[in-house]
Amino acid sequence: MLDTVSPIRRMLPRTDLHVRGIESIDIAKQTITTTPGFRQQPHAIHYDHLVIALGNVTDFRGLRGLPEHAIPFKNLGDALHIRNHIIHVLEEAAIEHMDERLRKQLLTFVVAGGGFSGVEVVAEINDFVREVVRNYPQIDAGDVRVVLLHALDRILPELDEKLALYAQKILARRGVEIRLNTKLEAATGEEAILVDKTRIPTKTLISTVPSSPNPLTDLVDLPKERGRLKVDRSLLVAGTENVWALGDCALVPMSDGGVCPPTAQFAIRQAKTAAHNIVSALRGGDRKSFQFKELGKLGVLGHRSAVAQVFGVNVSGFLAWFLWRTIYLMKLPGWGRRLKVAASWTFDLFLPPELVQLKLDNSMGVAHEHFEPGQEIFRQGDLGDRIYIISRGQAEVIHETGGREVPLALLGPGEYFGEMALLNQTTRNATVRCLESLDVLSIHKREFSALAANLPALRESFEQVIKQRRKATESVLAEAAG
Repeated sequence: MLDTVSPIRRMLPRTDLHVRGIESIDIAKQTITTTPGFRQQPHAIHYDHLVIALGNVTDFRGLRGLPEHAIPFKNLGDALHIRNHIIHVLEEAAIEHMDERLRKQLLTFVVAGGGFSGVEVVAEINDFVREVVRNYPQIDAGDVRVVLLHALDRILPELDEKLALYAQKILARRGVEIRLNTKLEAATGEEAILVDKTRIPTKTLISTVPSSPNPLTDLVDLPKERGRLKVDRSLLVAGTENVWALGDCALVPMSDGGVCPPTAQFAIRQAKTAAHNIVSALRGGDRKSFQFKELGKLGVLGHRSAVAQVFGVNVSGFLAWFLWRTIYLMKLPGWGRRLKVAASWTFDLFLPPELVQLKLDNSMGVAHEHFEPGQEIFRQGDLGDRIYIISRGQAEVIHETGGREVPLALLGPGEYFGEMALLNQTTRNATVRCLESLDVLSIHKREFSALAANLPALRESFEQVIKQRRKATESVLAEAAG
């Protein structure tokens, strides 16, 4: 996977690179402020000409629980995370013999979005899981469930209908469950919830939609349309003389009156046009107008098959897969990189997929989580591993005794729960259940223990609350028993 990545420093040897995040862009002063490095000081860069090519970001706003629990698929880091996550859930499923529902969740993989990204992701996941599951004798391959959700009546709407239906047929034949005219409404750590209220129990939800321009474009005082920077056909941002924009964050007009689609083949050629026009602005000369006709579309279906539409000709199956690999191989910069990738792809034809799980992040840290009504955050008797702080919604605390449930408390925004088990290092002494859509900030016991150990006042505050809650609980239980 890493063989396909080219280091930008080798591609741009005579360029002064600043590999940092961007805090702000001041068009009037012609400066860019980047995030601090090892020294906590602002770093400003002056520019003569500015090219904005920020691309798209995954935007889950308005979709309950997706920011907390859906895995985006936008870059190499996301791909590595998905691979590690899949191996992790298979390892857990192999040793899970007590909870059949949990086992089904672990073996269910849901991908939302039936465009090129979603189809390619679900195809690769399906191939990978069904291949490596042979290494887990405790798992029945028939228990693996791979689901593709799509809002329209067929996948790959960008392609000719015949090709799209062919892709649909191939994926279904290989075990992918395709659910059309289906939208995600919400997600929790336990399930994907559809608009029709259907719930799919899963621990793996990958979303390739929706996308929106990088939030930085909202902070720049420049003309926008449909959320993207407005440019002319020379890629110059409207109302400026030295700011250029291209790619997904720019609304680039076409000669036929339409706008450029957010694809790589357009962005690459837009970059060449912008570079020519910047040189013309510096040295004098005529500007070029961006003009390009789409060459084709390619989508891989896994297992050495693909669909392609090249110069108006439909191609499918192995030939389309070979064409896809050849084109992408030739697009890689440098023959050394191409040879490495070609060798890796050749070995992949004969060797089984790697099953090594890379531990990229050891911190459980602080996380945002979302729960839906009726869902249990934890049950009485569970091991205590996190404390929860409510930011929105309501939950009830219940103690189970003598075969019945006794309500202990209602908790709302600003309140917390789960601290007793962590401070006393015991199991949960009550069940906490979500009453309405609930957003919480959860802190792992390692981080919480570090805070409590180094802030005596914080620990004392929690201990006081624990005493009050224990006294209130004893009173409620005594009243219920009497």
